[in-house]
Amino acid sequence: MADAPADRLYNTDILRLAVTLAEYPLDRVFEVMGEAHSRSCGSHLSIGLDVDNTDRIAKLGLRVNACAIGQAAATLFARHAIGRGMTDITTACRQVETWLRERGELPDWPGLAILAPARDYPARHDAALLPWKAASAALSKPQASG
Repeated sequence: MADAPADRLYNTDILRLAVTLAEYPLDRVFEVMGEAHSRSCGSHLSIGLDVDNTDRIAKLGLRVNACAIGQAAATLFARHAIGRGMTDITTACRQVETWLRERGELPDWPGLAILAPARDYPARHDAALLPWKAASAALSKPQASG
């Protein structure tokens, strides 16, 4: 029997990533906060960031209400966001969007190939982009003075 479409989309690798979000709790006040919402599927992601003196991500926390694709994307983002600044995040966001929607080249973000099955499901593209969009929103805000 052939795999059902959902079985191809929500494979073991994606589900394994989705369940590791507990490693990045949004459990305190961070210097800057950002949110992103998917109109296509209703997914939502909140991110808190602490940044270093060069405005690069030093620590982060996430609260994700999304499908397994959005959750897996959030985990991949969190694992590799430390040390990246606004330009890095916005460039990666554009690259991920092009890769998903236009079948562009695989972006230089570690582990992203795991999300390749989502390319065939346009309704999941926005969920996959949530972490980059929320981080861009957070990094565009002035830091809290301390």
